Amino acid sequence: MTKRNTSNTPKTKPAKAAPKENTPSEAVKAESEVKSSEEKTEKNTAAENTKAKGTKTKSARTENAPKRKSVKTSEKAVKKTEKKPLKPETAEESAAEEQKTEIPATPRRSVAFIGSECYPFVKTGGLGDVMYALPKALIKQNCDVKVILPRYKCIPQEYQEKMEYKGSFEMDLCADGRSFYVGIMEYVWEGVVYDFIDNEEFFATGNPYTNLVDDIPKYCFFAKAALAALNYMDWIPDIIHCHDWQAALVPVYLRIKFVDTKLTSAKTILTIHNLRFQGIYNIPTIRYWSGLPDYVFNKDALKTGYEDANMLKGGLTYSNIITTVSNTYAGEIQNAYYGETLDAHLRYHSNKLRGIVNGIDYDIWNSFTDDRLYVNYDITNVLEKKKENKRRLQEELGLVQDDHKFVIGLISRLTDQKGLDLVNSIMTQIMDEHTQVVVLGSGDSRYEDSFRYYEYAYKGNVCSNIMYDETRAHRIYAGADALLVPSQFEPCGLTQLIAMHYGTIPIVRETGGLKDTVEPYNMFSNMGNGFTFDRYDAGLLLDAINRAKSLYFLNRWCWDEMVQRDMDKNLSWDNSAKQYKDLYLDLTS
Repeated sequence: MTKRNTSNTPKTKPAKAAPKENTPSEAVKAESEVKSSEEKTEKNTAAENTKAKGTKTKSARTENAPKRKSVKTSEKAVKKTEKKPLKPETAEESAAEEQKTEIPATPRRSVAFIGSECYPFVKTGGLGDVMYALPKALIKQNCDVKVILPRYKCIPQEYQEKMEYKGSFEMDLCADGRSFYVGIMEYVWEGVVYDFIDNEEFFATGNPYTNLVDDIPKYCFFAKAALAALNYMDWIPDIIHCHDWQAALVPVYLRIKFVDTKLTSAKTILTIHNLRFQGIYNIPTIRYWSGLPDYVFNKDALKTGYEDANMLKGGLTYSNIITTVSNTYAGEIQNAYYGETLDAHLRYHSNKLRGIVNGIDYDIWNSFTDDRLYVNYDITNVLEKKKENKRRLQEELGLVQDDHKFVIGLISRLTDQKGLDLVNSIMTQIMDEHTQVVVLGSGDSRYEDSFRYYEYAYKGNVCSNIMYDETRAHRIYAGADALLVPSQFEPCGLTQLIAMHYGTIPIVRETGGLKDTVEPYNMFSNMGNGFTFDRYDAGLLLDAINRAKSLYFLNRWCWDEMVQRDMDKNLSWDNSAKQYKDLYLDLTS
């Protein structure tokens, strides 16, 4: 129960659990109508047989008696059921069933996803999550989906053993006609077909990304081999959906090297997950390894500067549609501050630029079923159970165990992009007797060292986990009161979405997907999903943190309502997948 409002501030009702399919009145009404119909039938029968004995009428009434009793029993049963909180997965299944009956299936489309990483095979960031979750969501949108990945040596053996050999061939690649072996290994999981491009020479290293000297040849090979594999398997998709610079040459190869194949009918989409990484190297090297003709190395396609080629830029030029992972980021990258030298190129291609925000996978991120948490919870008991998760987190990390501490979580790569310089400059002002900070991540040594220092300086109130641990991440999302995401730029961001779904309030900068997904709290209407600041300024970040603290300590009932409101928000892939499906239909109609 939230605390009763004693002020004049308008109070909104706490967010409710997911609605049930039938209300008690509807269930009783339906059963009553059945009973009434049966009674009418019996009366008509009695009227036709006017000479029937009175005992028969009496018998009919006797038969009806149990039915009236069953209505009352049913009503009680429904009311009893109503008291039970609806489980999240039950609510989702109910919503899915309701959607199936109300919305007719859209036309079927086949989609080939081509990218450099995918959970659970290999993941270094958000791209891996998208490559896993979006294809799964698209299957529910009536799509055939095939995901094409490199077969890295680092893919766990449990998946390697389940791969099935589908064939192999030699493929010309380099400008001098040099060819390479291409093997196809297939693994089907959760309705998605995963095809792995096999070549020991390119993919035998432990990590997917090493350095540009090695990565440029590797991803030139992968982009062409992915198309060649589709051609070899005679699987011709309606859409070829490529991701980031590692797959950016796919649209270029398709329009130049595969123009006389069946694949030429496919439309291409290139999604930018982070514009900062573009695959830039000198023209002679990329010309050699790609085997592409000289005319594509011009300023409107691959050429950048005086002597370099940009693989992402080439993909942007030759793709049919460009997408980014949030609508705000799609606008931001068309100006110089966010455009990473490609802003003019993106403005030129703005007619084919779209923004679709990411979602999160509820199979992985679900506080009700997450087996990594100390205690599971849903919207009906979040206010109690989060306290228990907080106490257990404090205990595990060696922090002072105190329910009244305001615990701020920070789960991030420790780099400038993530706004760590702002955090560094105000850390001493954040820390007081009421506040604790938990950090999880690794990155630049200067940030790793500074957070180690803060842990030493504020022993018992700061814990710096300079690493990445999946279980600890889940527990921080569940145990923290707020999550800090003060990014300099953020194409989409998943941490703020996960935090909201776990009832943890985000404190974010208004940029990219953070702006699209977090509505700033309004104290007058008592609405919003988190606390935000606009300009990239340490003072504004401190102000946002202090506003969050003030609400937490002085108007806890408002804070608690925001927790429930955030958990009630649909942050799954369902809506995003529908937008992608609509885009596929528009592109192929």
